[in-house]
Amino acid sequence: MRKLLRCPSIAPLYGFIFCCILAPAARAQPGRWQQHVDYNIKVDVDAAKHQFQGTMQLEYTNNSPDVLPKVYFHLYFNAFQPNSMMDVRSRTIADADSRVGERIVKLSPEEIGWTKIKSMKVNGLPVTFLENETILEVTLNEPIRPSGIVVFDIEWDAQVPLQVRRSGRDNREGIDFTMTQWYPKLCEYDYQGWHANPYVAREFYGVWGDYDVEISIDKAYVVAAGGYLQNPQAVGCGYEAPGSTVERPTGNKLLWHFKTPNVHDFAWAADPDFTQTSLKADDGSTMRFFWQKGKGYDEQWQKLPSIMNRARNIMNEYFGKYPYQEYAFIQGGDGGMEYPLATMITGNRPLNSLVGVAVHEQLHSWYQMVLGSNESLYGWMDEGFTSYAESIVENELARLGLLPGKNVEEDPQAGNLAAYVRLATSGKEEPLTTHADHFNTNFGYSLAAYVKGCVFLHQMSYLIGKPAFDRGLLTYFKTWRFKHPNVNDVVRVFENESGLELDWYKEDWVNTINTIDYAVKSVESEGRKSTHVVVERIGRMAMPLDLLVTYGNGDQELFYAPLESMRGEKPVENSIERTLLPDHRWVDTTYEFDLPVKRKNVVKIEIDPSHRMADINLENNTWEQK
Repeated sequence: MRKLLRCPSIAPLYGFIFCCILAPAARAQPGRWQQHVDYNIKVDVDAAKHQFQGTMQLEYTNNSPDVLPKVYFHLYFNAFQPNSMMDVRSRTIADADSRVGERIVKLSPEEIGWTKIKSMKVNGLPVTFLENETILEVTLNEPIRPSGIVVFDIEWDAQVPLQVRRSGRDNREGIDFTMTQWYPKLCEYDYQGWHANPYVAREFYGVWGDYDVEISIDKAYVVAAGGYLQNPQAVGCGYEAPGSTVERPTGNKLLWHFKTPNVHDFAWAADPDFTQTSLKADDGSTMRFFWQKGKGYDEQWQKLPSIMNRARNIMNEYFGKYPYQEYAFIQGGDGGMEYPLATMITGNRPLNSLVGVAVHEQLHSWYQMVLGSNESLYGWMDEGFTSYAESIVENELARLGLLPGKNVEEDPQAGNLAAYVRLATSGKEEPLTTHADHFNTNFGYSLAAYVKGCVFLHQMSYLIGKPAFDRGLLTYFKTWRFKHPNVNDVVRVFENESGLELDWYKEDWVNTINTIDYAVKSVESEGRKSTHVVVERIGRMAMPLDLLVTYGNGDQELFYAPLESMRGEKPVENSIERTLLPDHRWVDTTYEFDLPVKRKNVVKIEIDPSHRMADINLENNTWEQK
């Protein structure tokens, strides 16, 4: 048990001064700098050829303390070519993604994707650039100094690949264009330097800024995008105000003009068969829904708006208020993929499946689109946190009777815990610090990012208590929205909210593949004085211990042994009487304590009765009197 040393004569005074100094710092917004870029993009689409011409002007602000002699851009479409890094990796990884596999190597010249930079100027002067597959390396005539602002003017041509992964044309549901990762996108430069990662398979990271995008395309097409349409009267298609007249320009094309503020990407889709419906959500934003009408799934799509409105209310309550004015659910892509103000989802699904993918992708508006962590390095902070939130939202929707046939779960994270155990016992687990593209298997990556990241949060509520955890989720959103948080940042939020040290948790759960396995080793009566309990730590990761004791008369008592590394203990969480035990140390393989004989005989002892600890073997967690 921790011992408190006090100096009664001066402690109150120094404590008051210390708190006055510390309080403002604890509440301060993080001051870590981040870059800024504003995009002004114009594209002219030749739909028949699946090609387009683009011009782009970028205003880039160097908010870093560093001098930048080079900059880098992503050219994502170049990944969809035979022998690209994405192609080779997709064909050689042990468990290939069935959506990719050998599809890229079989693309014909008319089916591949490419981006060709025709010219680039910086502040009006030509610069030297080099295309290296999916990365464009630009050598500047003059370096960008701290606080410097430069303007890039870029002309490029592109061919939209046959849809293989996320972006492309003519997907398997018949959507003509899914335009994601479609323009030369500036790489992010942060406190770790440039992140010019080639596009191999998985995740993204971008610079915050404003987008102004004009898309010229055949008038037969309806365009759906993650942005605010600036000329609804000109294009109609459900965007115009009720009763207004749509004045279409002469010629074969329409110009669609979108603006999106304070985001780190822009995505759109186009199809002649898109129908649109919209809903004014309870939080004041507009939800838009685009799908191909008449393909057999109209009923599901027509039910989706009201369900997603209820889902948004739950999201706003639990995780922070959605900060934008619109959000679009767009049929497209190869499954589900999130973007600012929009998601691309395959739409030919039963209702519960459609709701599930829509809930998951919309929740990425919190975990990645607003809390813009680096997905390549911290994919679990994106996918895992989203999976945690998804389980809660879907369980609440089931409670409201909006998901036919879906049962309300007592613990909505139970499935994620079971999936984590499958990963931890598979022999294929790798640390969460592994770069997303470098996992040896898709199985290992998927369960690490989606499941172990989810369990990171679920287990956090076990460590610090549910009330502090719930407050911490909201504080995390308020503190780090429109920034680039990392694992230390989220841990510090929960430390500040709980008053506990949690770096030990990050070091074991994130940096290693150590597992948790505790067992009730023995329970022996010590005459009439006490019952002696020995708990054994079999796994390498140490945790604080909740032990629920049931007595012969039916009474229950919780015994709580904090982990010494926490430097404190979580508050009492429920009405069950709790006894605080001495600290549990991570170096000890056993933990022993005595139960005083103040009640009738002990009949059962259970480790972690709330089942929030990711113990990989629950069979040894309970002792019962025979």
